[in-house]
Amino acid sequence: MAIKNSPSKGNIEKRRKLIESTATFGLILICVALVAPFASPSDLDFVKSFKWIYCAGALIYVVARVVNAMDPSGSLRMRRLRRMEFWAGVAFIAGGAFWFYQEGHLGEYAGVLAVMRDTIMFTLAGALIQIIASWLIVAQAKKESRKTDE
Repeated sequence: MAIKNSPSKGNIEKRRKLIESTATFGLILICVALVAPFASPSDLDFVKSFKWIYCAGALIYVVARVVNAMDPSGSLRMRRLRRMEFWAGVAFIAGGAFWFYQEGHLGEYAGVLAVMRDTIMFTLAGALIQIIASWLIVAQAKKESRKTDE
């Protein structure tokens, strides 16, 4: 008979904090990459370096969301809400892909906003998904903690 190695509650909390910190770092990179091109909107060479920072942030965010930091005894709803955060990362990755595509497709004479139009749209969609998932996770965690206190 095999004995399952169930992670301790403290170990899961440490992993979850590390994952949340990593995801936050990815979001900060995404924000920096989106804001920086507007500091110099006429210089496309300046903008080209920030697409790599954006993609690195999106990749860090997605990797942080793929790592499983769920309590094995957690509810199915909480697992689904955590999976919803992953889809926010997919929207960020799509935004990065469009940044590369539009830059190659539109050429060097297109403006910064033309190149970043789809990237901004997918970033806003990913941010909306992340915000809604965060609200729902907090509400579900409160609901589950009240049930365990009773």
